[in-house]
Amino acid sequence: MVADSEGGSAPSPRPLPSPSRCVPHSLPSPSPLPEVRDLGHRPYQEVWDLMRELRRSRRAGNIGDTLLLVEHEPVITVGVQGSDGDVLPEDLPVYHIERGGKSTFHGPGQLVGYPIVDLTPRGRDVRRFVHELEEMVARAILPYGIAASRVAGKRGVWVAGERKIASVGVAVEEWVTFHGFALNISTDLRFFERFHPCGFEGRIMTSMERELKRPVARSEVVPRVVGAWKELFGTPG
Repeated sequence: MVADSEGGSAPSPRPLPSPSRCVPHSLPSPSPLPEVRDLGHRPYQEVWDLMRELRRSRRAGNIGDTLLLVEHEPVITVGVQGSDGDVLPEDLPVYHIERGGKSTFHGPGQLVGYPIVDLTPRGRDVRRFVHELEEMVARAILPYGIAASRVAGKRGVWVAGERKIASVGVAVEEWVTFHGFALNISTDLRFFERFHPCGFEGRIMTSMERELKRPVARSEVVPRVVGAWKELFGTPG
């Protein structure tokens, strides 16, 4: 016992808990920052495999939200809504994939973006995510004087509400997104006239070069897309 200031007695102080009981053994790691990976020109199958691998890594928390940018060889992809009975070109590879929508074309002169995004911190709102993806593309091309926007009832990014400059189709598994958008920069639009992209006549498709009536380099568009990505997806919510 220890005497108190009044001459009586007071209980002995209890020993302090060991540090292991006061401080957690490990602190939670901060969420990784969003990033961009520009893959250049890559085969479709290779990137399809990669985005599925990254989706699993994002779900496990091993990476942050990630935007893949790529250019593919000429291919047709068909979403879960199918080709609607459309006859597809026999001389092009066809991939039946998990994204929403019907058939579309990927090829040279097109900037394809695959955002791997965890929607849980963003309220698990798939519709909002798709709208933000369309807004991201519209913001990226606005500095060129191309006023594009969403159109009610029509997926993608449209110029004057009637010419489609970018296609959008996503997949979501365990609340993490993959697949994404395809922006026509200098794409040979004749490929679209050989089938019905997204159920529309191929003539509705346009490109940045067609709208501007001048050449446009991929290298000058990428920084615009990256800037819009950071504006809209730089922080959750």
